[in-house]
Amino acid sequence: MPAAHPSDPEADALSVQQELLRLLARQGRRVPFPVGLSAVAIALMASAGLGPALPLAWLALVFAVLALRWWMLGRLPAWHERTMAQRLNWAVALSGLNGIVFAASFAFTPWMVDHARMLQTILLLGLCAGAVATTAGHRPVFLAFLLPVTLANSLAWALQPQQGGAAWLEWLLAALILAFAWILAGLARDTYKVFADSVLIRQQQLRSNERLRQALQRAETANRAKTRFFASASHDLRQPLHTLSLLGAALSLRTLEPASQKIVGQMNQALESLASQMDALLDVSKLDAEVLTLNEQRLALAPWLARLVQEFGPAAQRKGLSLTLDCPPEAHVLSDPALLERVLRNLLDNALKYTASGGVRVHVRAAELGGEPRWEIAVIDSGLGIARSEQSRVFEEFYQVGNPERDRAQGLGLGLSIVSRLVDLLEVQLRLESEPGCGSVFTLSLVAVAPLEASALASSGPRRHRLAGLRVLVLDDEQPVREAMQALLAAHGCEVRLAATTRAAVLDSLAAPPDLVLADLRLRSGDDGIAAIQSLRSALPDLPALLVSGDTAPERLRQAQAAGLTLLHKPVQAGALLDAIEQVLARRYPGLSNLAG
Repeated sequence: MPAAHPSDPEADALSVQQELLRLLARQGRRVPFPVGLSAVAIALMASAGLGPALPLAWLALVFAVLALRWWMLGRLPAWHERTMAQRLNWAVALSGLNGIVFAASFAFTPWMVDHARMLQTILLLGLCAGAVATTAGHRPVFLAFLLPVTLANSLAWALQPQQGGAAWLEWLLAALILAFAWILAGLARDTYKVFADSVLIRQQQLRSNERLRQALQRAETANRAKTRFFASASHDLRQPLHTLSLLGAALSLRTLEPASQKIVGQMNQALESLASQMDALLDVSKLDAEVLTLNEQRLALAPWLARLVQEFGPAAQRKGLSLTLDCPPEAHVLSDPALLERVLRNLLDNALKYTASGGVRVHVRAAELGGEPRWEIAVIDSGLGIARSEQSRVFEEFYQVGNPERDRAQGLGLGLSIVSRLVDLLEVQLRLESEPGCGSVFTLSLVAVAPLEASALASSGPRRHRLAGLRVLVLDDEQPVREAMQALLAAHGCEVRLAATTRAAVLDSLAAPPDLVLADLRLRSGDDGIAAIQSLRSALPDLPALLVSGDTAPERLRQAQAAGLTLLHKPVQAGALLDAIEQVLARRYPGLSNLAG
């Protein structure tokens, strides 16, 4: 938050005076009613001994002054042609005129009976007391009304004693009136101080709110810029990485000498590591775009976790760590397998990354929460541990414990941030227990469900045979990507045709209708993959299609979701690409094994 700017005394004084004019304008519309009633009462009491002519003339003058004040005070706040000092002088003059007119009513006292004079004094002193609030205690405006009224009131009692009364009582009353005026002047001073302070506090709040609004706007702008940067950088980096990934996968299917096969394996392993970091950025974009939806299923934890642990086994072996799993076979939960796998992958990757010796254990145990049965998955490591003061910060984006130099080998610092946001989406409870030097335990608590019945599902055979003969149209404006995609799919027995533009894709599909389209989302022709697929489907209804893109901008993710298309992000691992192909084809064709030909 920016530092508070020092206040400008002239600007503050101007703000207070402007607010005073607005207050006087509002009061100028409210005051005439009680003041007018008081004037009518005084005129009636005076007319009883003097006759109606002079009291009525005085009453008419009172209403004329009230009308002038009502009109003139209402104009002062917006009368910018005049300076602030001139407008305040008008307010003082109008207040003084009003005070002089009411002071003139004491000319009627010789013809008024004693109780009428008492009531007149009470009414006019009440108006003086009320003026403290209606003028906000502003000294010149308030005294302009107070002085003529109280001085005339005091003189009237001192010079015109009551009938048959003691003279000292009138002098005492005259003195008390002046003392009351002095007290009111003190109250007015304090009232104006409170008024000015409240205006300045309100102005400071407005300035603070404006600074906060500007800071929030800058933060939102920076966040949008970050998202655009991630999307742009991700797209540009993913294109060549996607090509390398496909070529590496195609190369691994060839028969090579052991030394070459080892090099290919190491290359693919490096590509997978880089793709994993790219996917971390993609997960952030997906969460920002709010396009992740839950697909809850019954999940048998034992085989599911065994596969994950097996995949992380080589990474643990390279560091000399043990990686074990302890999961009861009856453990079944209800969750989204894909999102939960992302959470577990991040936790396992984080545990292996920060453990130098010992090992990592995945332990599943039964638990209960509020009478509801649950299964808890604990990822336990013997790593560095996390100090209590840092345990909340490890879930922040880009924050890493013990990595101030930003060693890229330790990742981007997004893993636990993504975990935190995904568990909120999954409505899974996450606990962290850790002490420096004693390792860490991340525990997920999931709702338990009854075990699944044994399934008779069997594999349809090797994927290479299942996809043999599949006609695939690849639409991408990058020639290396098209050729790499062709190399991979051809290795699995697919018939692959290539197109760089929507027009070429439509013409090719009319000549040889494909079974599947793989389209890039962004095309140089000014078109995009979604529009291209819609054009193809106008000629070939229900044509299975997949979008492939390196663009991770949230709006792109929302567009693909709105179009009902599966979006794969470059670099796509060969297994993930082939899995997606089988899934989209299975929705269109009942039997994948019957696709050939």
